[in-house]
Amino acid sequence: MNSISSDVIRGYNDTMILYLLMQRPSYGYEISKQIKQLTQEKYIIKETTLYSAFTRMEKNGYIESFSSDEEGSGKRRTYYRITESGKNFYKEKCREWILTKEVVEHFILKEEPYGNN
Repeated sequence: MNSISSDVIRGYNDTMILYLLMQRPSYGYEISKQIKQLTQEKYIIKETTLYSAFTRMEKNGYIESFSSDEEGSGKRRTYYRITESGKNFYKEKCREWILTKEVVEHFILKEEPYGNN
């Protein structure tokens, strides 16, 4: 298996998006592209998942959106930036991940017990 199931990673989409927004404000397509690149294409976030996350996080006050004109094209693009509340939520999710990883590690075999089937 070369990719991660969206069910497995669903609870951490917000964490990934917030991590990227801590670097700089960005827009949907760019964030999606960065997630794909950073995970070496092991996880490709669906557009509907991404925009649902934006809506949820904006409603919760973790991010805010703003419009900006694309240089030379006249098109308006919606950008997102992380808020102070979003930074706190991100830190909380990082602590949660460390604990989750510790718990799940107890149930992960380090070697394949039945060969490579």
